[in-house]
Amino acid sequence: MSTESSLPEQGRSCSPFRSRGGVSKPAAAIAIVLALGGCDQKADGQPEIPPAAVTVLTMQPQSVVMTTDLPGRTTAYLIAEVRPQVSGVVTQRAFIEGSDVTAGQQLYQIDPATYQASYDSAVATLAHNRAALASARAKAERYKPLADAHAVSHQDYDDAAALAGEAEADIATAQASIEQARINLAYTKVMAPITGRIGRSSVTPGALVTSNQTTSLATVTQLDPIYIDVLQSAATILRLRQELAAGKIQRAGANAATVALTLEDGSRYSRPGTLQFSEVNVDESTGTVLTRAIFPNPDHMLLPGMFVHAELQEGIDDRAFLVPQQSVSRNAHGDATVLVVDGGGNVTLRLIQAGKALGDKWVVTGGLKAGERIVVEGVQKARPGAHVIATEVADAATTPKKG
Repeated sequence: MSTESSLPEQGRSCSPFRSRGGVSKPAAAIAIVLALGGCDQKADGQPEIPPAAVTVLTMQPQSVVMTTDLPGRTTAYLIAEVRPQVSGVVTQRAFIEGSDVTAGQQLYQIDPATYQASYDSAVATLAHNRAALASARAKAERYKPLADAHAVSHQDYDDAAALAGEAEADIATAQASIEQARINLAYTKVMAPITGRIGRSSVTPGALVTSNQTTSLATVTQLDPIYIDVLQSAATILRLRQELAAGKIQRAGANAATVALTLEDGSRYSRPGTLQFSEVNVDESTGTVLTRAIFPNPDHMLLPGMFVHAELQEGIDDRAFLVPQQSVSRNAHGDATVLVVDGGGNVTLRLIQAGKALGDKWVVTGGLKAGERIVVEGVQKARPGAHVIATEVADAATTPKKG
């Protein structure tokens, strides 16, 4: 019997060396290669792969304030075009262009000479009519007993009484003329109709203005507060009402009308606004509804016509899950998916309904249950059907409460 045949079976499989005997050098080299490869293989010949280590996050429902970001434009709270109410030559401009003016502040002076003369004439006419009334009343009073005694005719008495009545009517007319003259004289001082910031002047002293002209002298705009007009789709409004009716989301309570604002340069406006109203009619061409919010603007940072983004609160979802964005993938159909690890460390692929982004997380409204664990780190190493070693995330980031 040869030395090779007398060696144990295990020695022949795992060791290329022989105690003695005639084994050729090529055969020994081949045996070494087979021994090195065969000792690290499983019974089926496949290499042994250790379970991947991943970090998981246990899902718990949270209360999230649902919001909608909509583009909009700023609109002035009040706009007043200054126009003359009497005709004449402008003798003075009493304001600085671009400055703030208050309601009742004089802006222009129109030559008052002719209107002052009309007022004085009306006052004189009133005095004349009052004197005529006194004479007519005295004559009528003297004629009354004489007419009763048949010393004068009743016609003479009636004429005297009629003259007294005409004098009273003339006084009323004169008083109305005085009031009209006084109003016209006051209109020669053109006042600011509202408090706000005045723009450039379209006339200078010496210009002739008329009471019915279409061109305004200047425009005063009230900037504090200021409106924000946004267009919200009718479909979104319908969805919100259905979710509220079904109990999927709750109203945000006293703060339901709060609106936040992002400026055109991406910065956040420091003061919150409140929702004023929504139009009752849907624009047939765009399918949108105009929604208006009002914001305080004491620093005049917001100017009419600026492009902004308004964040409107829709309601509160008490059963939402916040999933880190790095945990969410998309399949070939574009559906959002996550990897779920069960209690035995087995990985499964799960379709979810991901809504809007909230910081670095997605608001998930369907597809997950409380207590389930999703892979947040090591997604590339985990595969559906594989076995993993799951470690709970050590320090979860603080979850924001509104979005």
